[in-house]
Order: sequence, then C-alpha cells, then structure tokens
Amino acid sequence: MDRAGPVLYIDDMNMNETHHDYQRIGQALAYLEANRSEQPSLEDVAGHVGLSPFHFQRIFSRWVGISPKRFLQFLTVEHARKCLAETRSVLDATFSSGLSSPGRLHDLTVSVDAVTPGELRSGGAGLRIRHGSGPSPFGPCFMAVTDRGVCWMSFPEDEDTSTLDELGKHFHRADLIENQAEVRGWRDRAFGSAKVESATLPVLLSGTNFQLKVWEALLRVPTGGLCSYAGLASAMGRPTATRAVASAVAANHVAYLIPCHRVIRSMGAFGQYRWGAARKSAMIGWEQARRLEATTG
Repeated sequence: MDRAGPVLYIDDMNMNETHHDYQRIGQALAYLEANRSEQPSLEDVAGHVGLSPFHFQRIFSRWVGISPKRFLQFLTVEHARKCLAETRSVLDATFSSGLSSPGRLHDLTVSVDAVTPGELRSGGAGLRIRHGSGPSPFGPCFMAVTDRGVCWMSFPEDEDTSTLDELGKHFHRADLIENQAEVRGWRDRAFGSAKVESATLPVLLSGTNFQLKVWEALLRVPTGGLCSYAGLASAMGRPTATRAVASAVAANHVAYLIPCHRVIRSMGAFGQYRWGAARKSAMIGWEQARRLEATTG
C-alpha cells in the first residue's frame, strides 16, 4: 500500500478549551439538524445551549474560526453537492496520476502501514497496544497506538467503555496497556499545537484487502472535500461495489485520520455517522472552514 497520504491541519488552539467549546457546538449542531426546516435564528440556537447570542457567537468563532452563519452555509445540501462535484474531478485526477493527495493545505501527513494476513489471523499476538482517552476538537477521543502507529481512534462519550471492549475483541491476543501520557503525545500530534513541516503520523490498519483499498481511497479525498459512496467506488474502478464500499467505510477503526466523515450521500445529505451526525457535521464544517482559511489567507 502507498504510504503517502493526505495532509491534516494541526490547530493552534488550546486543546482543553477547544474540547469544551465543542460540547456546546455539538449541542447546537444537533439542534440545527433537528430544526433545519424552520431555519432557527442565532438567538434560537444560543438559547437552546444556554448562552447569550454574543457569547455563543464568540465561542463558535473561537472553535472554528468563522461565524455560525458562515459555518452553516458549509452544511447545506447545495454546498455539499458542489463539493461532491469538485472532489470527484480531484479524485479522478489523483487516481489517474497515482498521487495520494491533490494539495498541501495542511501540515501533518498520514502514512499507512497494514498488518499482514498472518498478523490479521493472529489477532494481534505480540502487539503491545497502549491506549488512553482525552480531549480533542470533537469531544472525548479514545486512541490506541503500537510501535508502528495509531491502530484505533474513536469518539465515545466519557462514560462509554464499549470502545475498549471492541479494541480487545479486534486484537484479542494483543497486550492492552493503559498509558495516558504516551497517548496524549499522539493525540497532540493529530490535533495539537506543534506544527512540524512534512511531519508524518503513522497509522496501522487491520482489515481485509478490499477494506484496505477503500481506506486508501479515502486518504485521497482532500481535506475539506466530500465524496459519495458511489463516487468513491467509481474512482477505485469498482463502480458496481457501492454497497461493499459503504460497508468498508463503516468498518474503519481509525476515525478522522482515515476520513470516513468525508463520505456523504449522492444527493448531498450527510447521512449518519458512527460517532453521531452532529460530530460528522462538525468535522465537515471545521475542515471546510480551514480549507477556506488556507486558500484565502
């Protein structure tokens, strides 16, 4: 598998502050999703999350860098359809040329390693997996890492223990060790404050050959871009495999780094997301805002 991957943005905002801001933002996005047809005002949304309009707009702008109104423009069906059309041409170009990413808008590159078929069958025998949880721009983040890279990333709620159970079932013969300090360093590399030119964040992927090809294809979707399941299947040269592609996208265990949140429905609807529809909207809008900042700043 090609080790080159997309480039991710390393935000300069304080992680804990960003994490707490997201909790309010997530509530606001869920409210907007439920009441989209009524086009709630800034005052309506602020009141729902228990803030004054001024305070809500300040928190929102600090979290994402733009106003709530501008952010929500990124989350309309019309804008999503435009992004689908733009990204499709970019995907066609990157696949035909062999490039892994069409641009260098951001600073952190994901490099991919895959377990061998023997390692996959062994259930992670011999692996020492360190895990921990902490804040991220999108709420609580659980990560697990090996000497070869990040093997798990998810966004469960604080009281949710099922993620560790799922990790243990997937790597049922690996040694699972809690190490919050080490994982915090990896989390900071993915979301934190240190900008390192051409730095890489390695990920270790465990899946079937088809799943690995789908995840590799996801890495070609540019930051701030969107694609459909059908478009991703076509770009891979498997236009009749849309349903299988969707299943592989859902099976991704390295959320955000393998950007399954960038896949939406062909008609422009965002659809569901394993870690919540509001979180998916937040990720999409957050990346769209940063693409705008990178191309206009």
